[in-house]
Amino acid sequence: MLVHPQFDPIALQIGPLGIHWYGLMYLLGFLSLLWLGKWRVRQQPQLGWESSEVDDLLFYGVLGVILGGRLGYAIFYQPSYFLAHPHEVLYLWQGGMSFHGGFLGVLVAMLWFARKTGKRWLGVMDFVAPLVPIGLGAGRVGNFINGELWGRPTDVAWGMVFPQVDQLVRHPSQLYQFALEGVALFLILWCYSSKPRPVGSVSALFLLGYGSFRFIAEFTREPDSYLGLLSLGLSMGQWLSLPMILAGAWLWRKSQHYGN
Repeated sequence: MLVHPQFDPIALQIGPLGIHWYGLMYLLGFLSLLWLGKWRVRQQPQLGWESSEVDDLLFYGVLGVILGGRLGYAIFYQPSYFLAHPHEVLYLWQGGMSFHGGFLGVLVAMLWFARKTGKRWLGVMDFVAPLVPIGLGAGRVGNFINGELWGRPTDVAWGMVFPQVDQLVRHPSQLYQFALEGVALFLILWCYSSKPRPVGSVSALFLLGYGSFRFIAEFTREPDSYLGLLSLGLSMGQWLSLPMILAGAWLWRKSQHYGN
């Protein structure tokens, strides 16, 4: 049996200013997108991207992640609370972000970016998709450090006690999601996108991969206490992942007719 180390969520304290590990994980995710994007521009000039465009892409992406993630959390997970306290949607420092909301925010931000640069929207999404999983994995490491989003009770040998919750042995579901949504998804997308592919196919693979990995991991993750399990015994995360899987399957089929 393992015990969660109960890390201090503050990585560095400078006077009244505390720099949190979770914030550093977001920073790591954004910097990895920037570095990997510029690397792809150098290694794959046939993509038709400039290094400066990756800088702009990051700016739009950050807006999409933060605004979409926060609004998604308010709408998908605590709508009644935020209807009563709408001004608190702006309280980003209180935490509470939704991947699916952030994903929708990024879709809108990339559409905006594509129109401003004259690029094809699906082409932009194909470029972005392989750059995202490292940030997703970093976010799950941040969840683990904070001791949040713990797993369901289990009897597996690698089960972990989260003393800040209770004394039950639970799945370290944050680490499962790190391995699936971060490491595995990155390797799949990076290898697949290393060669010319039909437009839309990389985006489709991202939708299929993330949606499936998240759906599977949710079986080991404790559902939010204020939601519990929903219809058919599925969590909110699973219900939000199903449309991604279906959209990915549809886009994959369509992409085979687009050509390179």
